[in-house]
Amino acid sequence: MTSRQQWALVGAIVALLGGVLWFATQHLEDDLAGVTVGSPAPPFAGATLVAPERAKSLADYKGEVVLLNVWATWCLPCRTEMPSIQRLHEAYAPKGLKVVAVSIDNPGTKDEIRKFLAEYKLTFEVLHDSLQAVQQAYQTTGVPETFVIAAADWNSAPNRALIDQLLKDRAE
Repeated sequence: MTSRQQWALVGAIVALLGGVLWFATQHLEDDLAGVTVGSPAPPFAGATLVAPERAKSLADYKGEVVLLNVWATWCLPCRTEMPSIQRLHEAYAPKGLKVVAVSIDNPGTKDEIRKFLAEYKLTFEVLHDSLQAVQQAYQTTGVPETFVIAAADWNSAPNRALIDQLLKDRAE
């Protein structure tokens, strides 16, 4: 292959990659845009684990401040953080915080999830999303991942105080 042919091949590959990138940005924009601070919360849904079982979605929490945790029973870091989420729930539920943990465990594992809830004495709402759609909606990269959903001015004094405290805690 001559040098000219090699450059032609490289040019064709670059053009093809450019075309794929253009197509992706034009037609897959919603799938490529991540969940960021201030962006609208993507919808999520799951089945409750307490009787009577029923489907719940983001719409059920409209107007609420929600701590959304995506987790699984097999996740070791999830086991580590669940007690702290329970303590947060106990402290802030009376003030209006809704803690919603969405399990992405496989279908048919509701009894295993219930055992996990009993073991850790979790009293906040837990939903089961056996289709794992919440992961796609929130573009998670693993578990656990936690999101705060609130209709709020992120530049307000309370939110600035929150960010200041988080930065201070990180530095300590």
